[in-house]
This record gives sequence, structure tokens and C-alpha cells, in this order.
Amino acid sequence: NAIKTKVDELLRLVQLDGLGPRYPSQLSGGQRQRVALARALAVEPKILLLDEPFGSLDVKVRKDLRRWLRKLHDEIHVTSLFVTHDQEEALEVADRIVVMNKGHIEQVGSPDEIYDRPANPFVYDFLGRVNLFHGRVHNGRVQIGEVDLDVPQHSDTDNEAAIAYVRPHDIELNRTPSDKGDIEAKIEEIFPIGPSVRFELIRKDGGGRIEAELTRERYNEMKFIEGEEIFISFRNPRVFLGEGGGI
Repeated sequence: NAIKTKVDELLRLVQLDGLGPRYPSQLSGGQRQRVALARALAVEPKILLLDEPFGSLDVKVRKDLRRWLRKLHDEIHVTSLFVTHDQEEALEVADRIVVMNKGHIEQVGSPDEIYDRPANPFVYDFLGRVNLFHGRVHNGRVQIGEVDLDVPQHSDTDNEAAIAYVRPHDIELNRTPSDKGDIEAKIEEIFPIGPSVRFELIRKDGGGRIEAELTRERYNEMKFIEGEEIFISFRNPRVFLGEGGGI
């Protein structure tokens, strides 16, 4: 009948063909989430509202389901409002992201726009680990320790406090100083994590801790060791004016 045909069609859509006769207790967590989505799709909604749908699942299942959900949307073209506190989840699933803070919209844009060009410190800090470096801006240049950076967007600013935000993978580690200025630091701890290696460093000028991340290939090439004193420089810093990092 029509109901069975619809059920079979939805089970195929959520990749659960042939599992219709099973009870919920006979399904995995990820399968139960897909059944819940199939039930929501049964009424053919114009808008699908998803409030942290994968929040109770383990990391691997979450990753599998969000890839599946992205593929499903490409197939059925239903508009979804997906609420999540998982930044990686939002960046992977969404076509457009709205970053909110205490009910206020901080930024709206594509995943690339949000990640590559954060509108303010809150968005930058919200989208993953970040290092903060305090300095001062003088007519389009910011001085952070021995590092002098070009910040043309602040060319009319003179002698104002600023904070440079730099992600761990944009921290460069070298044994010799570069010609653009460096911050000296000591490697406190090294953590190999799958394809990448994370470093905890202490600035020698008393400016605090730094977190850096290298690829496994770069780490094997350089062979850094704990306790070694090195020089760090930045790629892609984003500078915001003010002690609190305001725009």
C-alpha cells in the first residue's frame, strides 16, 4: 500500500533498506538518529529544524552522520536550520553559518568566510584554538615583542593597543631567526596526535604560553625535542584593536 511504499522509500533515503522490521533496541545510535530524520521527512516539510541532532553520539558516529546528512541534502534539497555547538560540525555541514553570542548575531557567511575572515574576536575564538599576542599598532604596523607585522587596515591608527590572533597551525617553528623578526620560546611539551604534532611552548620574554601545531612530516623533518629553545613567527595573523581585542 501507499504507506509501506513511503516507508520503504524513506528507509532507502536514510540508507536503512531492509531494517524496517527491527525494534529501536536492535538499532545503533546512529541508525536511530537516521530513523528520527526519516520520520521528520515523512511529512515532506519545507523547512527541517535540527537541534543538536548528533549531540549524544560518539565522535566517529557523529562524523559519519554529518557526512551522510550533507550528502542527503545535496540529494533532496530541503532547507534545514541546524543548531550546534560543534564548530567542526557547522563548518562541514552548512552552506551558510550564523554565529550567535547570547542571542546576538555576530557574523553571517559561508563556512570559508566565517573561518578565514572572522568579523571579531568572539568569532575567531569560537571557531577553534587560537593564540593571543598583545602589542601596539603604529600607523599600519603592529609590534609584538620582536615581531613587526604589516596591518594596512589600521594605517590610520597610532600607538593603540591591539591583539593578534594566530591559530596553532599558523605558528612557524625554526631553529634560526627569520629576517622579519621572531619571538624566542622554549618547547615545554610535545604531543603527537595522529597526522599532526602539537607543541606547548613558553615565551622567553615572559609573554605566556603558545600552542603550535605541525604536520607529522614537518615534525619528522625538524626533529624538535622538549626543552629546546627555538624561534617562532606567524602566518596569517588577524589583528584587532584594543586590550580586549575589539574591532
